Amino acid sequence: MPVADLKSYLSAAVRLFRVPADNPDLTRAQFDAFSKQVPLLYFILISNTIAVAYTYVNVAPDWLTMIVPSVLTALAALRTFWWLRQRHLVRSDADILRNLRATNWMTLPIGAGFTIWSFALYPYGDPFAKSQVAFYMAVTVIGCIFSLMHLRSAALIVTLVVDVPYVLFFWATGEPTLKAIAVNNLLVSGAMVTVLVIYYRDFADLVASRKSLLAQQAATQALSDENFRLANLDSLTELPNRRRFFAELSSAFGDAERRGVRVAVGIIDLDGFKPINDNYGHSVGDRVLIEAGRRVREVCEGFGPHRVEFARLGGDEFGLVVSGDPDDDDLMRLGQCIGDQVKLPYQVDTAHTGLSCSIGFAQFPDSATTAEALYECADYSLYHAKRHLRGRTVIFSSELEAEIRSRGVIENLLRTSDFGAEMELVFQPIVDAMSEHTAGFEALARWQSPRLGWVSPADFIPAAERIGLIRPLTQALLVRALAAAKTWPDDIHLSFNLSAHDVCSSEGILPLITIIEKSGVPPRRIDFEITETAVTFDFVRAQQSIAALKAMGCGISLDDFGTGYSSLSHVHRLPLDKIKVDRSFVADINDNPVSHKIIKSLAGLCDDMEIACVVEGVETRAQLDSLRRLGCDFIQGYYFAKPMPCATIDGYLAKERQRLRETTDAAKVVA
Repeated sequence: MPVADLKSYLSAAVRLFRVPADNPDLTRAQFDAFSKQVPLLYFILISNTIAVAYTYVNVAPDWLTMIVPSVLTALAALRTFWWLRQRHLVRSDADILRNLRATNWMTLPIGAGFTIWSFALYPYGDPFAKSQVAFYMAVTVIGCIFSLMHLRSAALIVTLVVDVPYVLFFWATGEPTLKAIAVNNLLVSGAMVTVLVIYYRDFADLVASRKSLLAQQAATQALSDENFRLANLDSLTELPNRRRFFAELSSAFGDAERRGVRVAVGIIDLDGFKPINDNYGHSVGDRVLIEAGRRVREVCEGFGPHRVEFARLGGDEFGLVVSGDPDDDDLMRLGQCIGDQVKLPYQVDTAHTGLSCSIGFAQFPDSATTAEALYECADYSLYHAKRHLRGRTVIFSSELEAEIRSRGVIENLLRTSDFGAEMELVFQPIVDAMSEHTAGFEALARWQSPRLGWVSPADFIPAAERIGLIRPLTQALLVRALAAAKTWPDDIHLSFNLSAHDVCSSEGILPLITIIEKSGVPPRRIDFEITETAVTFDFVRAQQSIAALKAMGCGISLDDFGTGYSSLSHVHRLPLDKIKVDRSFVADINDNPVSHKIIKSLAGLCDDMEIACVVEGVETRAQLDSLRRLGCDFIQGYYFAKPMPCATIDGYLAKERQRLRETTDAAKVVA
């Protein structure tokens, strides 16, 4: 046999008598299983030893029947007690390996001690006593092998230390019966060793499979945890998502309800985000969202002593759950801190851009008694903030609750209203600034509800948008407005307002085109007014709709100019004919230099781009004179006329013609 093979076999044989150090899981399993069987092992040793010693009490010396067995029994008892203690201690892998190795090598002196003691007793007995020694050694070694099955190396050491001398000793006696017992014990021990090896292999495989199973379970749990995390995480901002937000809201609400303390829900909407997407693209918009989310999260994390859960609900909307019994002052302070951080400039490529945010809060138990209702109240607070206090924080109040009830009544009545009978149109003149000749009329809707009386457009138009009735309402009103315009002189234009739902839905414009074609009114006499809010709702779709109306020959006016976030961008990218300057700049044009400069700049912009400038809200002669000097083209306001029914337009135009003739005649006389 080659030397290398011999060394390999010897190395493998030596490993059989060692506790493996390269498999901590197996070692720990051996320790756990062996520690449970130690009492049985030492019970076999002690009980069998006492029985043999008792048999030889009267025939062997006392040191063999009393002292030696007492020492051996005491040693076994001490080891039993020691092992029982180990079962209740938390051990490291190194401690376990050290204890098993110590036990492994202690089997050598203990096994040798019991074997030598047995052989020393043997000569003093009669044939029956000698047979008992043979039986004692055979049965004890078999019991020990069974008890040491989880510690294979110790079982093999016991087999060699006890069985080899046993077989040789009794074979050497020459007694046929004892020789037969020796051979029989050798065969049984061989079978036991075979069983031991197979059992130990299966035990090691079981430990390995258990480890693999645990690893699979751990991997499955980790995958489950990761899936749970991803399912509750917004992939863009890495903030908790809408699902996680509502789970946190439900948990916090239940806790507040049990403890009788306050909890608040907040909804944040970024003002001016859509123009950033339109102007710079979605990749830049995503970066702005990530940065805004980071800033708000830092504010929430530092807002002690209250716990604030922050999540992205979708788009540019975020949610807050404020626990820890917050009051109104706490919520306003939180809203102020968030607003201050959101307003800081954002670096977008080579330029800076800015945002603000509107926030709506609602508080339990003041605002609602369920988590769902609390969220709805916060949503309405946000709606109120965006309409009336943009960029500010609004907390739900009894006034807003009354407003919600009123809104609900309006929505319900609007669903059942007869547009033909209840809706009316009034028309306000749009006048040439220099000649003071009426160039057109803007159609304005009025609702005469049988139950509520006159309802403001500021109330029923948003309600129609919310409940999906704005398109049929627009179509019904456009039919009536065109029928009225058909009776006017050919040089008088009709201005008609379109909502975001009219210009930003795939089917919104086609019915309007059909109505125009059937009306008999030339499209050149029709101007459609579209707000910046409508344009930013879905700029691409709005651009397509406006292009379709322009292709027919209709004019396009951008309404409420100056109140949005990307006015110049819209002027540049849309085929506009007119810009309507918001009335908020006109009220103090003669008192506020800033307003004066703004309108002057806007009039100059319109002139440069060959777009007509229409100014709303003119109420005094002084305002008109200032606007004329600034170069504004058209005027609209109470100075000339309030909105009037269609039936009075002919009379109004007749009076205007008379006034203009008188003015002309007076000028000729003066000349």
